[in-house]
Amino acid sequence: MIYGYIRVSTDKQTVENQRYELNQFCQRSTLVVDKWIEETISGSKDLQERKLGKLLKKMKRSDILICSELSRLGRNLLMIMGILNECMNRDIQVWTIKDNYRLGSDINSKVLAFAFGLSAEIERNLISQRTKEALARKKAEGVILGRPVGRKSLKTKLTGHEKKIQELLEKNVSYSAIGRILGVHRLTVSSFVKERLN
Repeated sequence: MIYGYIRVSTDKQTVENQRYELNQFCQRSTLVVDKWIEETISGSKDLQERKLGKLLKKMKRSDILICSELSRLGRNLLMIMGILNECMNRDIQVWTIKDNYRLGSDINSKVLAFAFGLSAEIERNLISQRTKEALARKKAEGVILGRPVGRKSLKTKLTGHEKKIQELLEKNVSYSAIGRILGVHRLTVSSFVKERLN
């Protein structure tokens, strides 16, 4: 069996890019993905809480797991190495698209897996360190970071619903009923009307 694995960290990211990459690869290699596994979850989550953990349990010898890159498997070196080690011990192949990597049970695969995992973790640590340094520098320069205390966000749950709310108010629909229609509390409707529509 060939499994296509796609993971994004947040629902703001899209699975479509990864799916496109995997489909393009499979067309070039004349492969057919038997089953797709998609999940929106942080790679730092425990493997047992993820669909990937359940998938690995049911995969059999000679099955192939295809993903866009090693970092889709996990967010740190130890997790990635643990997954790859389990796959090697059970003769499950792991193929990645971006780095054109094929994991088997040979020593070259083990060395490459370690190198890729290590470089991915070093890169993440460097990005994190650079971000912290940039924020510290801005703070030292007197730049106020984040939203000013007491200032409300310009966007609310009801932003974009102004026209509908106005129409309902003109029909004498109560705040409670508008709240039920739009899936928010009546007080949210009330404050939105006072702040934005009056």
